[in-house]
Amino acid sequence: MEKNNEAETSQEAIVPVGASLKETAVIVSSLEGIEELSMKGYGVDENGKLRLAFYEALFLLGKGAIEVTDEENKQKMDFQGLLKRFQQVDKDAWVRYLIYRDLRGRGYVAREGFGLGIDFRVYERGDYGKGTAKHLIFGIQEGQPVSVEKLARTQRYVQNLKKNLVLAVINRRGEIVYYSLSELNLK
Repeated sequence: MEKNNEAETSQEAIVPVGASLKETAVIVSSLEGIEELSMKGYGVDENGKLRLAFYEALFLLGKGAIEVTDEENKQKMDFQGLLKRFQQVDKDAWVRYLIYRDLRGRGYVAREGFGLGIDFRVYERGDYGKGTAKHLIFGIQEGQPVSVEKLARTQRYVQNLKKNLVLAVINRRGEIVYYSLSELNLK
């Protein structure tokens, strides 16, 4: 009998943070939720609230760390419903989510990328909040062509930033292979 009580007390119940879906953004309003999530590298502070990118919201919802309520109809959203909503905004929502989930699963903090096809900025394990991201992720889906000129332009941009460009190639089964692109010359 004592063993059951010990097991029950040693297991902490995860209490999901409440979040709201407002049009195309997932917003966390509670101070505790904002603090907890932003310390772990999630979301962007907007006027005292935390706006989660769709892939962050999907990841956290999948882990049971957040609970999302649609502000429009006051219904709780499940993973599939939230994914469908984001796919209306971004046709590559599933691909970005898969890359994000894989990076987080490997212990990296991934933040939104900036321009030229860069999907994510990735911080080394333990480096988030201590400096800048060292790697920039360019997602490619198997079967979708990407021009060599676009890759070369992106590589030059990344080199000027003194970062590493990493191609995240997703095959048809959803498996991701990472390739580091160090130099690309078109002459």
